[in-house]
Amino acid sequence: MRRAHATRREVLGAVAASLTVSAAGCSALSPGDDGTTTPVPGDEARDLAERFAPTLYFDEAEVWFPTDPRPYASEREGETVVDGFDALNGYTEARRETDAPDPTVFYHAVSYDESPLTVVQFWFYSAFDQFTTNFHWHDWEVLHVFVDRETGDPQLHVASSHSRRVPNNEFLDPDPERTPRVLAELGSHSSALSLNDVLDRFQRLPTGDTFADVTNSAVSGLESLADLPFAYGLPRDEGGRLPFLVPELDGAPVYDHERLPAVSRDDLVDESLTVRSLDELTSPPEDLPLRGTGRTFGHADRDAEFDVGYDLVPASEVEDVDAFVGPQLSFEFAVPQFAEDAVAGHITTTSTPWSQPRYTNPAADITDPRHRQALADRYEAIGDPAPVNAVLAAVSESVSNDDAPDGEGVTTGDLAVEAFALLESDPEAVPSFSGVVAVRDVPEGEHRLTVNAAGTAPHSETVGVAADGPTVAGVDGEIPLVARENATRLAVDGAASDDALTRLAVEDDFAGRLYDAPLDGEDAVYVHRGGAYTTEVRDENDEVGAFRVNPDPAESTREEVANPRTGKAPLATYVADVAAETAAAVRATEEDDSTDDAVPVRGLARAIDAIAEAARRAAERAETGDTPGADRALEAVSDALDRAATRLTEAREDLPDPLVRASERRFEQARRRADQARGSEKVGGGQATDESGT
Repeated sequence: MRRAHATRREVLGAVAASLTVSAAGCSALSPGDDGTTTPVPGDEARDLAERFAPTLYFDEAEVWFPTDPRPYASEREGETVVDGFDALNGYTEARRETDAPDPTVFYHAVSYDESPLTVVQFWFYSAFDQFTTNFHWHDWEVLHVFVDRETGDPQLHVASSHSRRVPNNEFLDPDPERTPRVLAELGSHSSALSLNDVLDRFQRLPTGDTFADVTNSAVSGLESLADLPFAYGLPRDEGGRLPFLVPELDGAPVYDHERLPAVSRDDLVDESLTVRSLDELTSPPEDLPLRGTGRTFGHADRDAEFDVGYDLVPASEVEDVDAFVGPQLSFEFAVPQFAEDAVAGHITTTSTPWSQPRYTNPAADITDPRHRQALADRYEAIGDPAPVNAVLAAVSESVSNDDAPDGEGVTTGDLAVEAFALLESDPEAVPSFSGVVAVRDVPEGEHRLTVNAAGTAPHSETVGVAADGPTVAGVDGEIPLVARENATRLAVDGAASDDALTRLAVEDDFAGRLYDAPLDGEDAVYVHRGGAYTTEVRDENDEVGAFRVNPDPAESTREEVANPRTGKAPLATYVADVAAETAAAVRATEEDDSTDDAVPVRGLARAIDAIAEAARRAAERAETGDTPGADRALEAVSDALDRAATRLTEAREDLPDPLVRASERRFEQARRRADQARGSEKVGGGQATDESGT
């Protein structure tokens, strides 16, 4: 069962705290920070490889198993290359004869100089990678087994997860008698570990008498995710649903390309797991199947049970391949803009393993700082952890709130599917795990983070990444997405403002703050059209402006704050708007003005009218530069709010509970904005206008 989504205001502050304790973020060092290595001689390397050769478990829908790329190699301009078209088409043709053509695992072993620490690596090549967005020609995954030559005991397993941007799956001090097992993620082939007694399932947490399959540092201090190891894991094995997309080339599905005559739609990931277009989905799909175990692969010379025996081949035999090539593929990735959505591209090439730093220095692939520190304490050849910046957030879904008046409040809950995130500075999208997005190894400075999920409108914000630890995105670490069928684009034209606006925030009456990020020019935020929102802007002097936005639950797809300003006038206008809105809602509940029961309700409505009247007067005086007069009117607003709160208590029994709750929240919001207006040094200010300019 999928873990419950963390409540808002809890998420990711605790992740950040956990990572800060562990050397201020996910860790990795450059090769120069560790000792040098020397290749292990042939026979010794073979012995290590045969001892630790993993058993591989694949999803029942997997179509690209580990194979040998050499049959697809060709000479091009003096280099030996494996072309993506040749590999995908050739492998697909070979699958007509056997489900797993040329099953092969490549091994490579190095020893750290003047150290007993040795590492044997197992490299798995697949002809294609089809994932949610990160699909590409060719795919190399790796399992590192760190071994002490003196004792013969394994010290650490590190299984690769997508890229250096995602924390790997790692296990410290594994059982020397237990052969490592790798659970390959469908399509992407990301490698989860399976080291306990549950052979074909990934367990992030210990249950009963079984231990967890990873020892990555936990997310501490977060009640609902208190024991969550910070590792990618295997989302579909943990109840996380991932929709797969069909890769395109030049605007058409890859299986329609003339250079792939053997490839049909049936040769890709099964249609039950695939959506043709994210744009066509109006809500997150909830019927995607979870992971099921399919074929198992094991070393052909080992006496064990498995479906397919693979050849164990030294990686040196394939090192003469200079490059793995293929044209850029495309995928859908919406980026919210003021005017329209943009689509990001994706770099689809993959480098050779032997050109990567981790090939000669496997410690460069350790992503858990506690694991690196453990090896550093045991072996001088391994350097201490160094901070690597990470951007972190938990993804939720914004939905209607049953406690609010109909169409006037939202809350956040668990998203039905895993999401994926992209930094503008990086062409590779990162999938979430257990609803958590973690983009690691992010350079210091400002970055644009965009989060997508199937069936939802995109979220995008600017995050400032510091050099001293992880950066928490969203509001207190939460990013709420909205199903497309419920989404309204709230556009803010900061470029049209006379004020130098620097920040934008959006709050719902019931859910509280949903968005809070830097603003530069025009921007847009997707919100649920069933909410009632306060849009807040700040300028370079930290002056505040606020504007009321109430989308039409039935029709609205765009709301625009076209002239956002800061200062006393727009804040006072906001208070008047909220008061008038609330008074109208209260009056709408009166069934018979002549009954005694309606008296408290009418008294409440008149008290709220007084708030609106005083606030309008404050705005008018602020616009003329009459600061004393504006402040006196704002004092009257505070007094009127006190009287209205008393009247609300008296009328509580005669009003629907949702309206009472909404009124209480609006009074709190109005009081806060009135206080901000009274404290503002900026007297003048404009009002927001709708799209028609009124």
